[in-house]
Amino acid sequence: MVLHPAGKVREAGQDVTFCCKAAGTPAPQKYYWYHNGTLLEGKAQRSSGRLALRALAPAQAGTYHCKASSEAGAIRSAPAQLTVLAQGQQSCRAQPEPSLVELPSECPQDAGGSRYYDVGRCPASPCPGGPAEPSGCGEEAGLCCGVRRMELRQVPCAGSLLPLKVVAECGCGPCARPRVLVQGRVTAADTGEPLRFGHIFLGATKVGFTGYQGSFTIEVPPGTRRLVARFVDGQQRLVDAVKVLPFDRRGGAVYQEVKMLRKKEPVELDGGRSNAIPLGEAGGRQPVGELLLPAGSFLRPSGEVFNGTVKASVTFVDPRDMGTAGAASSDLSFADAEGEIVPLRTYGMFAVDFREGDSGAELQAGPVQVRMDAAQVWMPEHLQKMKLWSLNPESGLWEEEGVLRPAGSGRRRRRREERTFLVGNLEIRERRLFNLDVPEDRRCFVKVRAYSNEKFNPYEQLEGVVVSLINLEPQPGFPSNPRAWGRFDSAVTGPNGACLPAFCDGRRPDAYTALVTATLGGEELEAVASSPKLDPNAVGVAQPYLGKLGYRRSDHEDPALKKTAFQINVAKPDPNNVDESDGPVYSYRSLRECEEAPASANHLRFYRVEVDKYEYNVVPFKESDVASWTGDYLSWWPNPQEFRACFIKVRLEGPREYMVRSRNAGGSHPRTQGQLYGLRDSRSVRDALLGDTSAACLEFKCGGMLFDQSLADRTLVSVVPQGSCRRTAVNSLLRDYLSRHPPLADNNHTGAFSMLAPLDPLGHNYGIYTVTDQNPRLAKEIAIGRCFAGTSEGFSREMRAAEGTAVTFSCQERPPGRESLFQRLLSAPAEA
Repeated sequence: MVLHPAGKVREAGQDVTFCCKAAGTPAPQKYYWYHNGTLLEGKAQRSSGRLALRALAPAQAGTYHCKASSEAGAIRSAPAQLTVLAQGQQSCRAQPEPSLVELPSECPQDAGGSRYYDVGRCPASPCPGGPAEPSGCGEEAGLCCGVRRMELRQVPCAGSLLPLKVVAECGCGPCARPRVLVQGRVTAADTGEPLRFGHIFLGATKVGFTGYQGSFTIEVPPGTRRLVARFVDGQQRLVDAVKVLPFDRRGGAVYQEVKMLRKKEPVELDGGRSNAIPLGEAGGRQPVGELLLPAGSFLRPSGEVFNGTVKASVTFVDPRDMGTAGAASSDLSFADAEGEIVPLRTYGMFAVDFREGDSGAELQAGPVQVRMDAAQVWMPEHLQKMKLWSLNPESGLWEEEGVLRPAGSGRRRRRREERTFLVGNLEIRERRLFNLDVPEDRRCFVKVRAYSNEKFNPYEQLEGVVVSLINLEPQPGFPSNPRAWGRFDSAVTGPNGACLPAFCDGRRPDAYTALVTATLGGEELEAVASSPKLDPNAVGVAQPYLGKLGYRRSDHEDPALKKTAFQINVAKPDPNNVDESDGPVYSYRSLRECEEAPASANHLRFYRVEVDKYEYNVVPFKESDVASWTGDYLSWWPNPQEFRACFIKVRLEGPREYMVRSRNAGGSHPRTQGQLYGLRDSRSVRDALLGDTSAACLEFKCGGMLFDQSLADRTLVSVVPQGSCRRTAVNSLLRDYLSRHPPLADNNHTGAFSMLAPLDPLGHNYGIYTVTDQNPRLAKEIAIGRCFAGTSEGFSREMRAAEGTAVTFSCQERPPGRESLFQRLLSAPAEA
C-alpha cells in the first residue's frame, strides 16, 4: 500500500474524498472500501482507490479503510478517521487546556511549596476543512488547532518577578508540517564496527549512504505509515538488513541503533554433487534443520546449470540466541488473504549467498529442499502451521514460499530413535532471505509509558522514546528461563505512551513472555525495580494482575546486570475478571482502548535516571513534541526544524559538588535585549582522579538567528555557581575570542562569568561545545558527551574535569545566613 487514506474533519453537509493506492505484480485491479469494518456496496467503490462522499451526515462518521486485490493477493490500508461535526460546532475551543510547567526552586506558588504553574496548551486536533478545500487525492494542507494568542505574565519569585508566557487563546490555523526524520547508527552485531558508506534504500530507491561512523539520517516521505529501509554493505561482509523503523509522525527525529549480521564464512561445494548445509549448529546446539541442494541445482541467472566450484555462505539467525534478535530483518509480519498485516512467530531465518568459485558471479539455486527438525517445535499446534517464507525487501513483508510437511527420516541418533522432519521446497532467485515461521493469532497489546523521573507524574511523560518488545517462548516448566525469542516490535511513545503488539495466551499466562526495553536518543531508560520488594504503585500495575504478569527487572537475580529492561508473562486479560480490564495488557481488538487509556489505568513504566538539573523556558516548549513550538522572539529554540545545543564547561575547585546556573537573556538584538530567555541549572560531577575538583557541562542559549531569521542575537550568558565561589581563570583562547568580537559583556563580578555568546561553533579548546541536530534531545546528548569526554564522540560519560574547561571557580562553604549570588541572579535586572 503506497498511499493510505488520511483522516479528515468535516461539518455536516460538506463533501469529503478518501484515496488509497496499492502497487504489486500483477498490478491491483480492484479496490474495496469499508466503513467501520463493513464493506460499502456499489460498483463505484470497487473500481478505483477513490471514495467520494457527498453532503455528509453525522452517521457517516467513523473509520474508513480500503483493500486492494489482484491475483497475487490483497493488502489493506491503515484506517482513517472521519469526524463529522454539526454545523457551527467547534472542534477547537478558544479556552486552552491545562498544562503545567515547573518554576525554579526559589519560586513556591502556595503555602504547600508547589512550584507548578499552568501555562495552558492547545490540543493538536484537526479542524474542519473549508468549502474551498481540495477534494481530490492530492495532499491537503488542512487546518489544525493551535496557539492564536499568548500573554506575558510576571510570576512572583524570590522577591522579584519572573517572566512567563502563557497561552491565552486557541484557534484554527494551517497545520504545521514538520520534517519527520529517523536518525541512527549502523554497526556490525558482533564487533560494533560501523557500516562505513553503506547504501540505504527506501523500496527500490537509493536515498543515501551511511557516514564514516555508520551514522545516517532518513527523511520520512509524507504519508508514510510503515517505513522500510534496507541497509547494504558495499563490501559484502555483512548481510543486508531490512528494517521497519519507527518514527514520530508529529515531527522531529527518532534515534535508532541498527545491527547487521556478519556473513558466515563461505564453504566450497561441488555443484555437480548433492550438498547439505546445516542451519543453526553454532555454539554446540542441535541444528534447527538443514538446506539440501541436489546435484545440478545451481544456476546462472541465464538459467544455465553450473556444476563447478560454488562458494556458499548461509547465515542463520537463530532465535535460541537472544543476541540475534536485534540484528534480525523486518518485523516478522505478512499480509493475510484479507490484506491485513498480521504477525509471524519465527523458528529461524537464513540468508543465502551462492557465488561461482572463480569469478565470484552470483548464482541462483532451485529447487532446493529445507528440512526442519520437528523436535525443535515445542508448541505442538505449530507443527501443522509451519511454512517457508521469503522477504520482500521493498515492503518489508514476508511472503509465503511453501508449506513444511511432516516426513520421517532414515537418520537415527545413537539411541536409534527416529527423528521427524518438516520438509519444504523453495527456489532461490532474486530473494535471498528466508524464514521458518508460523502465523500466530494469539495477540495482545502492552501499554508502556516513559517518564522524566521516578515521580511518574502524568505531565512529566517523555515522548519520542523508542520502546522495543521481544516475545520470548519459555522452556516448559521454566517460565523465567526463556528458550527462544519469537518476534520483536518497536513503537514510539506519544503524549499517551505507546501500545506494543505481543503474543499472548489466555489459558497459560506463561505461554509467552516479553522482554521490553526503551531508549531515548541512544540513551537507555531504566525500568522499575522488582527486588528486593515489588511495589505495585511504582510498577504501575495493581495486584493481583501484577502477580499473574510475573514482572521482573533484568537485574532481579543478579544486581550486576543492567536495569534497563523488564520481563513479563503476557497473560491475556480475562474478560470476566474486573481486575484485568484496566490494562496493561489489552486484547488485540482493544487497540483503541489501549491507545486512549488514561494515565491512571494500569501500565508499565520506564524513567530517566534523574540527574540534578533544571530547565526553565520563558516560552514553554516540550522538546519531545515539535508541534508545541510557538513562534516568539523569546523562544529558546528559534527554529523547530533544526536544534542547536550549546554547552559551556565549568571547573569547580572545592570540597563538594556544586549547582551551577546559566541565566540567558537577549544581548544584541533590539527586540530581546535584556529580556530573559530561560535558566539552566546543573550539578557538577566529581573528577575521579583529581581531589576537590568537579566540573559541570552547563547548557546556554546559543547565539544566532531568532525565529524570524532576520537578525542574529548574541545571547547574554551569565554563569554563577552556588555557594561562596570566586572566579580564578578563564580559558585564554575563549578570552581572546571574546575580545576580538565586541561588544564585551560586563564581567567585573568575581563570583560570576558573563559573555555575549559566540555566533560560530567553537570546541574543546575553548570549553564551548555546539551540536546541531533535528532532535533536541539528541543534540543535547551529543553535546554533553563531547563536553564531558573532551572528544568528538558523543554519549561518553567519562569525566575529565581538568580538560577543556571555559572558566574555573574556587569554591568554599558559604557562611550561614549569607545570600548567594546564585540566588540573587534570578532577579537581577538587565542592566545589572
